[in-house]
Amino acid sequence: MKHFLLSFLLIVALNSIVNAQTGNISGKITMENKEPVAGAVVNIKSLNKQTLTDEKGNYSFKSIAYGNYTLEVGSMEIVSRLLQIVVNKPENTFNIATKAKDNSVLNEVAITGKMEKKKMETSGFAVSVIETKEASLRNLTTNELLDRSVGVRVRQNGGEGSPIEYNLNGMSGSTIGIFLDGIEISTYGSSFNLNNIPPAMIDHIEVYKGVLPSHLSGNYVGGAINVILKKDASANNITASASYGSFNTYRADLGGLYRNPKNGLTFRASAFYTHSDNNYEMWGKFSKYTLPNSRVTRYNRTRRPNDEFRSVGGRFELGFTDVKWADQFFVGYNVSDSYKEIPHGLTMTKPYFGRFNEYQAHVVSLNYNKKNLLLDGLSLNINAVHSMRSTYLQDTVSRKYNWSKNGSGNYDLELLLAPPNAAGEVKPYPYEPGKGQQGDAVISNIDRNISNIRSNLSYEVFVGHRVSLNHKFERSDREDQDLLNPERSRWITQNLITTNIWAMNYEASLFKGKLQTNIFGKYAVYNTTQRAPVAENASQIIYENINSRRDNKGFGGTLSYEAINNGFLIFSAEKSFIMPTDRHIYGEPENNLLPNADILPELAINYNLGARYSFQPAKKHRLNLYGNLFWRNGYDKIIQQTRTDEVIEGRENQVEDIQVTQFVNLSKTQSIGFEAEINYIYDNKLNAMLNFSKFNSLFKVETDERGNPHSLYNRQVPNEPFFTINANVQYRLNNVFQKKSSLNVYYNAGYVAPFSTIWIDSEWFTTPTQLAHDIGASYRFPSGKLVASFDAKNVLNAEIYDNFGVQKPGRAFYIKLNYTINNFNK
Repeated sequence: MKHFLLSFLLIVALNSIVNAQTGNISGKITMENKEPVAGAVVNIKSLNKQTLTDEKGNYSFKSIAYGNYTLEVGSMEIVSRLLQIVVNKPENTFNIATKAKDNSVLNEVAITGKMEKKKMETSGFAVSVIETKEASLRNLTTNELLDRSVGVRVRQNGGEGSPIEYNLNGMSGSTIGIFLDGIEISTYGSSFNLNNIPPAMIDHIEVYKGVLPSHLSGNYVGGAINVILKKDASANNITASASYGSFNTYRADLGGLYRNPKNGLTFRASAFYTHSDNNYEMWGKFSKYTLPNSRVTRYNRTRRPNDEFRSVGGRFELGFTDVKWADQFFVGYNVSDSYKEIPHGLTMTKPYFGRFNEYQAHVVSLNYNKKNLLLDGLSLNINAVHSMRSTYLQDTVSRKYNWSKNGSGNYDLELLLAPPNAAGEVKPYPYEPGKGQQGDAVISNIDRNISNIRSNLSYEVFVGHRVSLNHKFERSDREDQDLLNPERSRWITQNLITTNIWAMNYEASLFKGKLQTNIFGKYAVYNTTQRAPVAENASQIIYENINSRRDNKGFGGTLSYEAINNGFLIFSAEKSFIMPTDRHIYGEPENNLLPNADILPELAINYNLGARYSFQPAKKHRLNLYGNLFWRNGYDKIIQQTRTDEVIEGRENQVEDIQVTQFVNLSKTQSIGFEAEINYIYDNKLNAMLNFSKFNSLFKVETDERGNPHSLYNRQVPNEPFFTINANVQYRLNNVFQKKSSLNVYYNAGYVAPFSTIWIDSEWFTTPTQLAHDIGASYRFPSGKLVASFDAKNVLNAEIYDNFGVQKPGRAFYIKLNYTINNFNK
């Protein structure tokens, strides 16, 4: 290690000596008619440096090392152009004349996005960037878009609004960070999540697998999903969309932006509404009917009642953009509210009636970022959020229910029949005072106040070398209230968790940008305070304060090397801890999650080795190839508990009937796998993609507590889909039906290999092979303002399952309209 560090420092020193001489680059981008091109992207390819031209077409770069470079210029208005340049003096001027684009390329993704996407995906992290431009025109949710990307599996217990977990190549639960503009999305509350945020509000999505960049430092080692909302203030506009489809599902969203070019004052707002009855049919092996003797019959065709979901939310921001003192400064307010009926527990064995929850959140935020703050190369980014969340849960119906019987024609729930009484009569179970659908009756409310502040200060020491300091502060307090028995609320423990995480990283760009490295370390401190009632004296509760403190360290690094033109080798590694969170320790009763006060921190060691290559075998043909090998070792891995009970013939429901669950530790696990993707583009009209992910996530404890061979050693960790394939094809036809119009047609297929839902090997607890097909089309009218789309999902009505064998919707149809109400710049 000593020799490695000495060698690395020598390389850095030599590189800095070579690059000691620097010069400035400037120039002007114009059309052939001498008209300036504003907002064009000018990119120095080997250095991954970009800038935008101003309203007069001028651009500039400061302190560029002497040498040969390639300038790439592009925008939505002009044909992209490459120019070879030489920097060999203090001031270098390069004026570039370009050609205007034809109007038929309206559907192309802006070159800025392409450049940023390539820059991120070749930075050394195992990361994929998902663009949302086309998806925003279709009836796709953000989670459906994620579920089609390589190595990502969105685990959902049913239809719209159901509880969701994310699985990234076998890592799931607490190991995965879900971010909205770099802030944990949990801060915003359950009513404002990826299931509700429409793609129209999103600029792009970053999916990291394993190692995370320092600005996303947190309690995560399995990866992260970072959703970046739209922030472009270059065009004042108002857009709207509405859709309707199967299961009485309808969605609407509205967004607008206004910027005063004189003073930079900017206002942006967005709102959404979602509703679904989720009354789809179930008919597979996990759809059951319970007989009076507690035996079950499978393949019971029935419809899901009592599963309504609705959600409404808005986001409002006021601030300044592109002013001297800030690139962006916004003060924001988010409000969201949702209602969700709970149709069953974690499995579908027993239906519920009358159990529901409501979520509400009020969130205020502040965002500030500025490049070249006070001095060139110094950048500051601050995101601060404070949320006030409440979760209401009600479950007071005491009767026991059964799914409707197959072929009865009645889709309402039936009363569950008890075993025959002494007289041989079969009657429904009677009322049980004080009981609900899931144990004791409950009417509860949980209030949470969460403050989350992330700050990043970075400085470019010299060209290609940057140091960053990151800090995350989070404070979360929770107050539980028993509204059914208010006296109990006085005896509920109050909990406060405070987190501080410091991270520092050093980025280096060597050998004219061909080698990119990033070395980082982090230190985290977690403080937990519990105010627990212990006694009562003269009607006054006596409390005991319990304080605990834990800290841990983590470190890692990434490397990206451009071995050939547009061919990159990528490596990353990390060793880090995960501390138990509020969910793990205290549970979430609204999501059937029990507490576990004894859960331990998780240690994870991750390695990723991958490659990316893009090339053009012919003029109109482009291929993008990607592959990544990963090796992950987990110690005290935190997972949701699954049953290990023996399966008795005819009594399978006693094992499968998992109404509630909790997080537990698996002392040692290992996951080795591979993911790959190939993307083919023809003439900017045809886009075909195929990807797959395959891994084995194994339990690696050889002996049990008595020293005997462990029965689960080398067994696949259950309830994880370990082999998935996605394929999709999109084709655009121009001037169909009308001149200057365009028609996009789509096809998507998703495959999931069989996987077990519990540790025990049994056909009854193994999801079958899943293969679903989707088709769709969108039509952009000549004005470019109106787009109509049609989507048919799961057109062959295949059985589709997810978490703990819960069946998902079958065949469904949707229509959607997108309209740009105004665009002041056009």
